[in-house]
Amino acid sequence: MCTAVTYCTKDFYFGRTLDYEHSYEDEVAVTPRGYVFQFRYMGRMARHYAMIGVAYVVGNYPLYYDAVNEKGLGMAGLNFVGNAVYSSVKKGKDNVASFEFIPWILGQCATVKEARILLSRLNLVNTSFTDELPPAKLHWMIADKYEAVTVEAVEGGIKVYDNPVGILTNNPQFPEQMFQLNNYMNLSTGTPENHFSDKLDLQCYSRGMGAIGLPGDLSSQSRFVRAAFVKMNSVSGETENESISQFFHILGSVNQQRGCCCLGEGKYEITIYTSCCNADKGIYYYTTYDNSQITAVYMHHENLDGVRIVRYPLVISGKICCQN
Repeated sequence: MCTAVTYCTKDFYFGRTLDYEHSYEDEVAVTPRGYVFQFRYMGRMARHYAMIGVAYVVGNYPLYYDAVNEKGLGMAGLNFVGNAVYSSVKKGKDNVASFEFIPWILGQCATVKEARILLSRLNLVNTSFTDELPPAKLHWMIADKYEAVTVEAVEGGIKVYDNPVGILTNNPQFPEQMFQLNNYMNLSTGTPENHFSDKLDLQCYSRGMGAIGLPGDLSSQSRFVRAAFVKMNSVSGETENESISQFFHILGSVNQQRGCCCLGEGKYEITIYTSCCNADKGIYYYTTYDNSQITAVYMHHENLDGVRIVRYPLVISGKICCQN
């Protein structure tokens, strides 16, 4: 279970939590323009936009969970089990396996507007990366600083939805996630007034009572509502430190703590990493479950005209700063 968020101050920020019971040796991977993507059905992509994100790199191939390209377009895949339906190869379509979808879009598109054109020809194919890595059941958010869309491959085909909140979690399907926000239109960041009864002298006894009713559980629908409320009411300065600090606070509202979501057999879902990428500058920031210190990888510090993936294993253990 995961949550993806967009945020805009002076710059555009794109990031997500990845919530799961274990890690797949995740790394920050910078894929330069000259790395050759060999697609299963769409041939070679020998030149493309450079991109940075977190990936599971297998056989020198980056299986991206999320990434941002050098033009500032971001994309993240989130679990969509029970709803995602991939197809067989179809004539006249761009047949792309789900594990290829992020580089297929980010390698060619600078904006969501350009991505919409590719999406109109897309057929997501039910092809495994290997026998040991079958297709993950996902849906995706694609965003730039001006707009965001959600892409879902379901029983009725590929659906592309405008995403006005710039938030995505997991199930249910995106239109249902958005519809549920209607149930919380009474929430407020201010002090509530008594609408319960004019016959009762009801008083506020605490700050923050305008948000009573905001769901606090760990389900994907509740995380969608909570992240949307926090993000849409978020206030920060425009400096880099203020912006990324606020971004991590937004995603902190939906963190998964070990022990609270039991999967059985001693397994618990946790927030393995939280990311925030300055999409305008190509700086990928992240924290991990046991390391709350923010770590940064700068895409433009690498040779983006190279041919080899540059890999940085996640820093998973933190240090405590002692002040006395």
